[in-house]
Amino acid sequence: MRATTLLNRVFDLPGVRVTGVDLDEVDGTGQVVIEVALRARLLACPACSFTTSLRYDRRDVDSSWRHLDLGGRVCRLRMRRRRLRCPTHGVVTQKVPFARPGARFTADFEDLVVWLVTRSDKTTVATFARVAWRTVGAMCERVAADVIDPHRLEGLVDIGVDEISWRKHHRYLTLVSDHGTSTIVWGAPGKDAATLGKFFDALPEGGLEQLEAVSMDLGLAYIKAVRERAPDAVICFDPFHVIKLVTGALDSVRRQVWQSARRYPDKAIAKKYKGARWALLKNPQDLTDDQGDTLKALRRNGGALWRAYQLKEALRAVFTGDLPPADVMDLIDRWCSRAQRSRIPDFVKAATTIRKNKDGICAAIQRQLSNGRHEGLNNKIRTMTRRAYGFHSPEAALALVMLTCGPTTLTLPYHTGSHPHS
Repeated sequence: MRATTLLNRVFDLPGVRVTGVDLDEVDGTGQVVIEVALRARLLACPACSFTTSLRYDRRDVDSSWRHLDLGGRVCRLRMRRRRLRCPTHGVVTQKVPFARPGARFTADFEDLVVWLVTRSDKTTVATFARVAWRTVGAMCERVAADVIDPHRLEGLVDIGVDEISWRKHHRYLTLVSDHGTSTIVWGAPGKDAATLGKFFDALPEGGLEQLEAVSMDLGLAYIKAVRERAPDAVICFDPFHVIKLVTGALDSVRRQVWQSARRYPDKAIAKKYKGARWALLKNPQDLTDDQGDTLKALRRNGGALWRAYQLKEALRAVFTGDLPPADVMDLIDRWCSRAQRSRIPDFVKAATTIRKNKDGICAAIQRQLSNGRHEGLNNKIRTMTRRAYGFHSPEAALALVMLTCGPTTLTLPYHTGSHPHS
């Protein structure tokens, strides 16, 4: 059997035939170079559906694409592409069916790398694929544009909005989740009202009228955007963020106590408060033995920190039972009164914030709407954003988030019954 015949059967590339093969020695390592040619006679624009049989000129463009490794060697596809004039995009180089526009890798290679990056760390992926990590970010963008469900913004009723840091120095992504499917359906760089406004602009016709409820944290920016763009939607401040507000107040009290203790000659006192963070913030049933002992010591000492901890646990208990909404709101009122009498400034401020947003909290309880699922996704997203620190654009980080937590289906090349790009 001829080598070209064998490679045609092995690669099974759509719309392409193998015309030759060579072993190219580069820096002492052999690269397999596969010469290919398109079967179709028509020239296609890479940016739209325009096709033509007319060439723009006789100057062909030498192009190559990294493909899946062959026998442990780097494999590249190489061909000469013709140029055409598209009425919309001007003079362009013809499209190829085995690679995405603008890519220097085949679609099979990109699908493999992106599948790996959603499941493994960046060092493993970059080493296995023998590519630079920033190159992986560009792959994520191209694959995400190809596989994300284009109808994901249709029929949204209850949504959750939250922000997450994708890089240091206050670089954020705004993410919108669908409570019905527990997936991230939209995202954009930034975390202000204008950023969320872009989501409302992206909704299909009638999408604004279909929205019934939007759950979010207690920040003002998203509240403003929802009230201006979707005034009929009910704003819900879910219990997760209410408790998060109070745990933040508790941690602030701990830091103040720690800073005061640092002035004492005995440094062990300050160390005790510094190491008590997780003992105070975790749920009692999740404490380790050492954390339980730390909590008992804090209880014996008493003071503002122990009273702050009791307030945090009292509010958490309000949201853990199966009480009717009216009873829950009554208990919240009582808690706010208790917190405002505590003379702990951070808890007085938290109680004021809760009273101010009482209607939104009540709406979340009545609708049983919580960002807990969104926060569950956030744990997964934080893993993705840690991997995305090497990416140099928020779009690449967002693409990785959408590929992992969005309405997408990733497949490995050659692992399905039919070729994924045929």
